[in-house]
Amino acid sequence: MVMACNNQLKEPEKPKNLISKGKMVDILIDSKLIGFANSKNKKIMKEKGVNINTYVFSQHNIDSLQFALSNSYYAFHIKEYEEIYTKVADSLEKLKVEFKALEAKEWKEKTKREEDSLASLTKKDSLVNILPENKIKKIGDSIKSVSDK
Repeated sequence: MVMACNNQLKEPEKPKNLISKGKMVDILIDSKLIGFANSKNKKIMKEKGVNINTYVFSQHNIDSLQFALSNSYYAFHIKEYEEIYTKVADSLEKLKVEFKALEAKEWKEKTKREEDSLASLTKKDSLVNILPENKIKKIGDSIKSVSDK
């Protein structure tokens, strides 16, 4: 005999302290950014006494239980959950574009500074800027005459 089972999930109760969708977006963005941090940055955070596992919660004045209950509630209500994650993805993409633009600007400024430094050194080291042109010709001629002998 085959028994039919009821696979319907029970809707979680709406938490009394449900985190708003907007705040969930902010929390998830911050969580992703912490997750993206390289190991060197995470090490620095740990050295400064920052617990990366609880940092985001403390920044948003929530605890892990409140987040878990809110996350569970939104996960059951899939359309709302998709809205939240779409906003998170869009925001992260915008941040990525802004970061790339900032990175390009900084690289351009660094390259300009290096070019300016090289130009400055060239001006300072150049005999052309120190000696008059006829003196340079005389030095060149005397070097040539010595090497010809």
